Amino acid sequence: MYRARMPHAYALSAGDGERLTFGDVTILVRATAQSTGGTFSLFEEVPPLVDTPMHVHAKDDELFYILEGEHVIQVGERQFAVGAGGVVFAPRDVPHSHRRVAPRVGRLLVMTTPGGLDGFFRELAAADRAGALGRDTYAEASAKYGITWL
Repeated sequence: MYRARMPHAYALSAGDGERLTFGDVTILVRATAQSTGGTFSLFEEVPPLVDTPMHVHAKDDELFYILEGEHVIQVGERQFAVGAGGVVFAPRDVPHSHRRVAPRVGRLLVMTTPGGLDGFFRELAAADRAGALGRDTYAEASAKYGITWL
């Protein structure tokens, strides 16, 4: 049986964390599967950012906490219009998407459980640094992390 290592306390200041960039996307990883003993991952989408099309996670539940801007998050058939301080939960196996009301404006914090989705972004950033980011890279990373794009 897999047993996650015991996490240790830590603190980050505003803007601190692992900054991962791929294409037009920048993700600031604030908590990793490793740092939380596998319990959750926490990352911030740093603007400017493109919207996230409809997709499904087979392995992860997601909680979106809006930091700035107006956002529309669709979960299944429901659309939630949320602003700063708003929260939306998207359970695994339910299709969801995210868009900003003002294109490329707004920030949000995303917690996924269990931890590990930070690895998806890390793989895409590594591929981008190597000049190998493309459709195949996205497909392979998506399959590995249980993400299906609709």
